[in-house]
Amino acid sequence: MALIVQKYGGSSVGTVERIQAVAQRVQATVAIGHSVVVVVSAMGKTTDGLVKLAADITDQPSRREMDMLLSTGEQVSIALLTMALQALGQEAISLTGAQVGIVTEAEHTRARILEIKTERLQRHLKEGKVIVVAGFQGISETSDLEITTLGRGGSDTSAVALAAALQAETCEIYTDVPGILTTDPRLVPEAQLMDEITSDEMLELASLGAKVLHPRAVEIARNYGVTLVVRSSWTDQPGTRVISPRPQPRPLEGLELAQPVDAVEFDTDQAKVALLRIPDRPGIAARLFGELATQALNVDLIIQSIHEGNTNDIAFTLVKANLTRAEAVAAAIAPALRNNLADTTQAEVMVDQRMAKISIAGAGMIGRPGVAAKMFSSLAAAGINIQLISTSEVKVSCTIDVDDCDRAIRVLCDAFEVTSSPRPQGHTGANAAAPVVRGAALDTQQAQIAIRHVPDRPGMAARIFQLLATHGVSVDMIIQSQRCRLVRGQATRDIAFTVAQADAPTAKAVVEAAAAELNLGDVAVDDAIAKVSVVGTGMIDAPGVAARMFKALSEQGINLKMIATSEIKISCVVAEDEGITALRAVHNAFGLAGLTRTVVHV
Repeated sequence: MALIVQKYGGSSVGTVERIQAVAQRVQATVAIGHSVVVVVSAMGKTTDGLVKLAADITDQPSRREMDMLLSTGEQVSIALLTMALQALGQEAISLTGAQVGIVTEAEHTRARILEIKTERLQRHLKEGKVIVVAGFQGISETSDLEITTLGRGGSDTSAVALAAALQAETCEIYTDVPGILTTDPRLVPEAQLMDEITSDEMLELASLGAKVLHPRAVEIARNYGVTLVVRSSWTDQPGTRVISPRPQPRPLEGLELAQPVDAVEFDTDQAKVALLRIPDRPGIAARLFGELATQALNVDLIIQSIHEGNTNDIAFTLVKANLTRAEAVAAAIAPALRNNLADTTQAEVMVDQRMAKISIAGAGMIGRPGVAAKMFSSLAAAGINIQLISTSEVKVSCTIDVDDCDRAIRVLCDAFEVTSSPRPQGHTGANAAAPVVRGAALDTQQAQIAIRHVPDRPGMAARIFQLLATHGVSVDMIIQSQRCRLVRGQATRDIAFTVAQADAPTAKAVVEAAAAELNLGDVAVDDAIAKVSVVGTGMIDAPGVAARMFKALSEQGINLKMIATSEIKISCVVAEDEGITALRAVHNAFGLAGLTRTVVHV
């Protein structure tokens, strides 16, 4: 007999008939021998209705009273579902977050879970009862025992946290879609259902806007090794399994406040090739990486910075053994990369084999401003200059001088309280037969911030991103230009990064306020951008993935404003009005419409 946690969203319990259908599904799970804990959201649009009531009273309701108000929605659901189960002859009991023992921070409307006291849950399970829990809510650890809510995705977070605390075999997330699709079906009708996906891939897709699972829930699943299954409430289809690697042992106390970084990784077998002053037009990246793919040269990091005038820079890294061949490809193609026949400016090829890649990895860095800044600050304090920066939801990587690698490992392990620094051993939890690309995503809610002429010395990136973190701004992509320019006798580089559009005014104001002190150049904001990404653990050892993506975009005449990669993700910033076209192009380029069985939409 297994313990299973099931979570039902608002649409799944939106009417009496749907509540009764959920009760029958729960009872069927019990009938085959499982113990069940059910987590439910508020019925249908109840939460929206409560928010409107508050707005009718005041345009500035206190966060505490909003928690008091919104927490009532789930209490209606749990009571009605428990009654429905009892009407079927199934013993059941409903419990609020406080009654369960979901202890949170004393932070109204956005609390994080600290621990779950499981004694009462274990007692009711031994009595053979189904426990119906109010999702989205908890109680503060303070002596005042304040009711708190967890914010967006709170019911998913409650369910996965309960599965972790109870060591459940599976956490099933029931929703109004058949599972996790290769992309947003509203934008790409050919999107297909995935049979499975790794938690790292899901973290990337969830943070890129895939709304089936909230990143916080996936983070807990990854950290505690919880297997998730996303299924439809209306059919018996198996849905999509989210597979997590075997986790490192970690306490359940401070459940959502775990260390953001659980590994420091390094790779000294890397070399960099940079092409400077290449034309800023569609097809350039596709041609370069297409030639590299033809030579079966697998690249690791790819960085394209913001343009200067009508030219741009692209840098990439690969294993040292392939440097000579890669340099030859770059040198052969460079003369052809001109804006026109009369252009006398040729792309310049630079190589560097005295470099190392140092990375911090962990699911806990999602949505937490300051993790990357802490990495940059720690390296700066040790006098280590950063050459390239690449970011993803589960990893931040920097390239540095190879002579600084050992020192970098020590300072980062100390800064993030990591006791080991393993060499990368491939992706844990990945299926050897996994598709090269698992899914594609489009994010149209970002803005690009460009800072010109940042002094090229240790600590500058650290100071900029620490300032942003202090003001609560989470940064997504970070790009540092390859070209070094002399400005008033000082070597400088450009830095560009993306943030949520809502944070762009704050980010710009913060950087501009520090510009004089830090000796920065102009700060520009572009909020008419879109970020299109492909994600897949199968791309780690597959040459040509980037080339296929860039080719698909160039065939649509789409210019790339920025490029950033990690081991399992390639992201390109394009013009906002080209975003949907870009998404459809890359989804088609990787054959995602034919990845799995046909989806039956209901």
